[in-house]
Amino acid sequence: MPDSLKQKAAKGVLWSTVERFSVQGVQFLIMIVMARLLTPHDYGLIGMLAIFIAVAQSLIDSGFSQALIRKQDRTEVDNNTVFYFNIVVSALLYLILYVSAPLVADFYNTPQLCPVMRVVCLSIIFNSLAVVQRALLTIKIDFKTQAKAALTAAVISGVVGIAMAYHGFGVWSLVTQQLLNLGINTSLLWLLSKWRPRLIFSWQSFHELFAFGSKLLASGLLDTVYRNIYPIVIGKLFSASSLGHYTRAHQFSEFPSSNVTGIIQRVTYPVLCEIQNDDARLASIYRRFLKLSAFVIFPLMVGLSSVAKPFINIMLGSQWGFCGQLLQIICFSMMWYPIHAINLNLLQVKGRSDLFLRLEIIKKILGVSVLCITAPFGLIVMCYGSIFNSLVALAINTYYTGKLINVGFFKQMRDLLPTIVLCFVMFALILTINHFIPSDIVKLCIGISVGVAFYTLSSRALKFSELGELLSLVKRKS
Repeated sequence: MPDSLKQKAAKGVLWSTVERFSVQGVQFLIMIVMARLLTPHDYGLIGMLAIFIAVAQSLIDSGFSQALIRKQDRTEVDNNTVFYFNIVVSALLYLILYVSAPLVADFYNTPQLCPVMRVVCLSIIFNSLAVVQRALLTIKIDFKTQAKAALTAAVISGVVGIAMAYHGFGVWSLVTQQLLNLGINTSLLWLLSKWRPRLIFSWQSFHELFAFGSKLLASGLLDTVYRNIYPIVIGKLFSASSLGHYTRAHQFSEFPSSNVTGIIQRVTYPVLCEIQNDDARLASIYRRFLKLSAFVIFPLMVGLSSVAKPFINIMLGSQWGFCGQLLQIICFSMMWYPIHAINLNLLQVKGRSDLFLRLEIIKKILGVSVLCITAPFGLIVMCYGSIFNSLVALAINTYYTGKLINVGFFKQMRDLLPTIVLCFVMFALILTINHFIPSDIVKLCIGISVGVAFYTLSSRALKFSELGELLSLVKRKS
């Protein structure tokens, strides 16, 4: 990789990491405080509405963000076309959701959802106002500006949310926190970004961008609906409290998995787009990204699983004990998430959004089938089913990667095997030691210490190249 591209990638990784983990770290701490003040039922109510907000956001973006980033000859006409399309679609979607709120409340047999939904869905309008700003900053690999806006919004909205939860506002403290976070973030991106919309709209530009983005829209909608099927089924078949436990467990598992994946995706996509026509170089850099992401995320997820139960008991309290059981299982499903994402990223880089869509359809059919089989057996079995589904989906995702750049399933697994083995040895070691320790806080401290020491020292002893790359990245920016 040339120095200029390597430096851009390194800088992008640094600031994307700062944004992701500073913001998510603040939100993580806020969530812990609020979870002690609120109940699983309060979080379950928000969880019931997650699919509507997520689907609306997918429709607003319509794949235009990725299309703008990928298009190397983008113009102001393209930027403005995307901006005004987002505004119109978000307004229409909010109107639809506002009118349908009573039907959603009836579906879940929870009347309280109607007013909550009508307020919380305002978030889709806030999001639509900053889609272009975020895309243009990502093109420049400027995550520093995004970090400033996101961190400021997270702190202010978190303080307000905690204050409201403390004074007994219940679910409305979560609603206010979410809306305030998005509103402040969007406002700051407008202040910090140099781009401003002009009165320009082009149907030619729309059709050109939509030709690529529509496939991503369809696959994004499939993925969004699928990822929210579990909350729908849990909320309908079980209870708001059960959904609250599941959503908290899923959020804890997402903190390391989705954030590391988000960092990698945001940096690798524009970097790989620059070399999209050089397959040999693309394959080499792609494999390095893949191995480095697994080297970071696998031990985080496996380690979190090994200390999940004492972690939840200490952080949230004994009333969230069932959440700890779910978290221990879900971590093994979410650990593969960055590998899925990087494989799918490659299809976008190569402009094969048609293959992207085809894979999403196949995987979602598989996922729904697994869900239908496991749901009658309870929530625990559903979580185990998600592990099986994740592994099968990985084999499907890697099929076209092998076809396009000759880095298929077996080659990827061969690259990742040393990290996988090391992580599972670490997992067994932590569980064995903690089996003889009665105190939750001691289990957590010992588990983390043993895991970090074992993984780091073993990686160095076995001369993992990923460790050297990670240390050189830190030194370069220290």
